[in-house]
Amino acid sequence: MADIETASPALESVDAAEPESTGPRRMVLNMGPQHPSTHGVLRLLLELDGETIVKAEPEIGYLHTGIEKEFEVKNYQQAVTLTDRIDYLAPLSNNLCYCLAVEKLLGLEIPPKAQWIRVLLTELTRLNSHLIWLGTHAIDIGAMSVFLYCFREREEILRIFEMFSGQRMMTSYFRIGGLALAPPRGWRQRVKGFIDVFPSRVDEYEDLLTKNRIWIGRTRGVGKMTLEDMLDLGITGPMLRAAGLKQDARKDQPYSSYDKFDFEIPTRVESDVYARYQVRIEEMRQSARIVTQALEGMPEGPHTADAPKVVLPEREKMKTQMEALIYHFKIVTEGFRVPEGEVYQAIESPRGELGYYVVSDGTSKPYRVHIHGPSFGNLQAVPHMVEGTLIADVIASLGSMDFVLGDTDR
Repeated sequence: MADIETASPALESVDAAEPESTGPRRMVLNMGPQHPSTHGVLRLLLELDGETIVKAEPEIGYLHTGIEKEFEVKNYQQAVTLTDRIDYLAPLSNNLCYCLAVEKLLGLEIPPKAQWIRVLLTELTRLNSHLIWLGTHAIDIGAMSVFLYCFREREEILRIFEMFSGQRMMTSYFRIGGLALAPPRGWRQRVKGFIDVFPSRVDEYEDLLTKNRIWIGRTRGVGKMTLEDMLDLGITGPMLRAAGLKQDARKDQPYSSYDKFDFEIPTRVESDVYARYQVRIEEMRQSARIVTQALEGMPEGPHTADAPKVVLPEREKMKTQMEALIYHFKIVTEGFRVPEGEVYQAIESPRGELGYYVVSDGTSKPYRVHIHGPSFGNLQAVPHMVEGTLIADVIASLGSMDFVLGDTDR
């Protein structure tokens, strides 16, 4: 919750010792830090002239985990579990980006079935993330029903993740070389049952919001930014597409067989809170379209690469083949060596461009892992977006960014 300070060392324009008679007094408002179960532990220092924001400074670091450093003491396969916890609304996106980077260093060729399953689950992850964004964004602005509807659909997605991996959120289902487990029995019917109904659910969200006069009044023309400013700040994802630039790593630098799927990149030109809402709504429809294509065209074959020194052998082979048992023991206890080199892999996460820079020194543990998270870049827009606007519009502007502080404070 917010509290009032009479002065702040971070804002030099506020001087508590200045006589009141010299001019109008400005107030410094602490917005946050909020509890982690809200949008994240972010603190905003707002300098107010009446109800108008004169200056805004975002302060991050309250959720710092040291995950990038922790990569250096885990072997490559163990480190997959760390990627789940960076962006806890899109764990499979981080699984995928990290695995693709290490697979580049290893020169592994991933079977088509594993690639298509990865696409299917990553798009369900995008839906999961956008549903949480829409529900919390709507409730921040006062639309309670949308929150309940979004979490209804999100719950079914989490059940699908649990069906595949045994975990609802921190799945660690994508592994270096393919998938952790073969897709479970009955998964096609479960996913199809959800994705056939989902477009009608998006229609329900739009019926509640898209032409709602209150929603339009709180979002249209609010939080505007120019495309040039966004490019200067390194902003990516739906925010950039809502400013008119059709940029998406799935189209620009296809990975994991995305070039075999037919989908559109939605854009708008207004670059305000309402335009970002429209872009994400259409992105949900496009993700459902990709999932449907993945179901209909799913290739047959193995779910892991043919790399016995990297991929854990099947359980049945361990019971009958001594070599498979030895490989299992060595991979679990020692890991596997990755050729010396460095690589950068980017994917399109729900929030924008997510990149993993991995450096190998030839051992079984990464020498360095650095994560280019979209939330960090997008948060730089806060001063440009809210300065000169009313304090009542700050929450709407922040919600339109869809940031995750775990993705920022690494």
